[in-house]
Amino acid sequence: MSKVESQVESLMAEILAGTDYELVDVEYVKERDWYLRVFVDKAGGIDLDDCQNISEKLGAKLDEVSIINGAYILEVSSPGIDRILKKDKDFIREAGKVVDVTLYAPLDGKKFLVGELEGRDEKFLRLKDAEPLPREKIAQVRLHIDF
Repeated sequence: MSKVESQVESLMAEILAGTDYELVDVEYVKERDWYLRVFVDKAGGIDLDDCQNISEKLGAKLDEVSIINGAYILEVSSPGIDRILKKDKDFIREAGKVVDVTLYAPLDGKKFLVGELEGRDEKFLRLKDAEPLPREKIAQVRLHIDF
């Protein structure tokens, strides 16, 4: 995690303290421009008013502390229904749900797996009825969506 992302996480902890919002993730990335993306959720989901309110509070705080040099675009949004699971609490909360697992390289001829999440520890991701997957081989884990 970059220094900016970790500092924004600290600011968000202050902003969200005492609310029912949960900080899901922070990304500070260079695309064509620099983007600061903050993903927030709460039970029942968030709406546009929630995003605007949090964006205004974070924007004011960022202007006050000046942790980002130069121009950037601030985006506050929901992590979406196909959210990426990153933190331990994500894996605990979503245990029992079906996930999509993308590997860096094929394992037993497969680079993409779908299965019911049982859990994750320091070394392995566990899916129901499957061999444990070494964490270092996993590029990404997302909630699965049936279309």
